[in-house]
Amino acid sequence: MMNKKTTAYLKLPFQFEESKLLRDLDTVLESNWVPHFNTNGYEGDWKAISLIANDGNTTNILAMPSEGFRPKPTPLLERAPYFREVLGTFKCNILSARILKLGVGAIIKPHRDYKLGYEDGCFRLHVPIITNPEVSFVLNGDVLTMKPGECWYTNVNFEHSVANHGDRDRLHLVIDAERNAWSDQLFFSLAPKEHFEPIPVMEDVETIRKTIENLKINKVPIAEFLILELEQKLLKLENSKSTEDI
Repeated sequence: MMNKKTTAYLKLPFQFEESKLLRDLDTVLESNWVPHFNTNGYEGDWKAISLIANDGNTTNILAMPSEGFRPKPTPLLERAPYFREVLGTFKCNILSARILKLGVGAIIKPHRDYKLGYEDGCFRLHVPIITNPEVSFVLNGDVLTMKPGECWYTNVNFEHSVANHGDRDRLHLVIDAERNAWSDQLFFSLAPKEHFEPIPVMEDVETIRKTIENLKINKVPIAEFLILELEQKLLKLENSKSTEDI
């Protein structure tokens, strides 16, 4: 579970009712699902809808709020009382809440996310709603078996991948939240405080280029600041490499 002093994942002490999760899922299944924007990062069907998003926009599936926007409940959450109850369990600011659907046969390729670990001041939670034994979720080299109704913290700064080799779609409630005193008490009861330290970031120039291309091509809502940040990071990396070659 540990890489040096950084916790890669935790199973949190919450168990939500599968039947109620499924009931609320039924109320949003016919929504306009949005394909994930990083099209080079997966194969097959990987889509999302938002329950809490930038200014309550259901089709904005970004994990983090954009500058100048506030996370608000979407109309979908208004008709999903148990999802609201689940989100209310977490006594901290919810930055986004999405239903992520990975279709039968789909895979999410190995990758790392950026500044989405507890040590960065935020944390990502997974609450499985529908899954199957043939789903493989690999995080930092470990295979995580997440069952419906459970709640898992995943530090996606570590390399991770998902493959759905089963015969039914995999649907998770995925929550991104802001670290606070309440969450510190919870997390530090499960792992030592010193095990939440930043991990070294792999600076992959080609991955950054591809991500910028996808953001531009797919015209992700309110993604300009992400593109600018990545372009600045890419420039620094390229300048650094040029200096090393001299």
